[in-house]
Order: sequence, then C-alpha cells, then structure tokens
Amino acid sequence: MAKKPLKVPAEKYQNLSGKSTVVSYKIVKDSVTIVFASHEKYIYSNQSAGRLNVKQMKDLALAGKGLGTFIDTNLKESFARKIR
Repeated sequence: MAKKPLKVPAEKYQNLSGKSTVVSYKIVKDSVTIVFASHEKYIYSNQSAGRLNVKQMKDLALAGKGLGTFIDTNLKESFARKIR
C-alpha cells in the first residue's frame, strides 16, 4: 500500500508591520508557498527564485515582517507556479 504524502499546513503570517499583503506561508525543503490577501497563492522554488532568495523568504516568513516587500521588490515574477 502506497503512503500518502505528508501535508504540511500553512502558517499564518505574523504581519508585525500590520501592512503586509501576505496572509500565510508554507515552508518545505526547496520552496515556500505564499498566500496573499488577494487569495492568490504562489510557489517560489529554489529553481525559479534562487536558493538564496528562497532562504531569505523563509527567514522573513518566520520573522513575521518584510516578506511582502521583499517579494514585491525582488521576486514579483520569479514564482515557479501560481495555484488557483
């Protein structure tokens, strides 16, 4: 019997600035999935955005501040996939 893949729940973004467009995120080994206030969901992978950028996104997500600005400034179109 095949094992079902483990689903990692999304974490609510702390939004310490109170102005973020990011609502939640999910961190996995090689990517981060971001859900925006517009209900759009994007996957940013090491391959699409670069390993260092994904690491920075993970750090900002955990810190709860600066993630939306970082994406908007540096990675707006560098997502691997948009999820409907």
